[in-house]
Amino acid sequence: MSNSTNSDPIKEEKKVAPLDTGSEFNRRAFFVKLGLGSLSIAAAGTAAFAYQYLSPNVLFEPSPIVNAGRPESYAVDSVTLDVNSGIFLIHAQEGFFALSAVCTHLGCLTAWKPELGLIACPCHGSKFSVFGGKKNPGEKIEGPAPKPLPWLQTWISDEGDLMVDRSNNIRPMQFVRI
Repeated sequence: MSNSTNSDPIKEEKKVAPLDTGSEFNRRAFFVKLGLGSLSIAAAGTAAFAYQYLSPNVLFEPSPIVNAGRPESYAVDSVTLDVNSGIFLIHAQEGFFALSAVCTHLGCLTAWKPELGLIACPCHGSKFSVFGGKKNPGEKIEGPAPKPLPWLQTWISDEGDLMVDRSNNIRPMQFVRI
């Protein structure tokens, strides 16, 4: 007794209309967009690090040549520390000369001790001569420093100023006489 015009309600329920995929956000689309977003962020990070790696690493330093001013402003037998450039400018009886203020032991900035008449390193106790005595100026008196303080090239500019080249070490006992 089957009636062909009457349809079975169970079969009708199975005939569901297909979903409209354009208007509904499904699970697959979510994970595809999440994956593409993650990949694009990783690619942007890689590009940023690659640019940083490939760009030149340039260090801009100040000029190694220091203008120490007019010679008349330094008294005879004076020791002047220029902390910014790390040099001692010394006006001895023989003339002007410059010593590096950086200790040869571990690179600490040394200090002039007028009461002792020497240059001392506050970090590890190295002491360097300045005037007269048995040692030349800059030579180590005591302490762990392996070498004397280097003498730096000093000259008078065309304008009459004392100039010191921190990058050019010279032999000791070369004075600038005025």
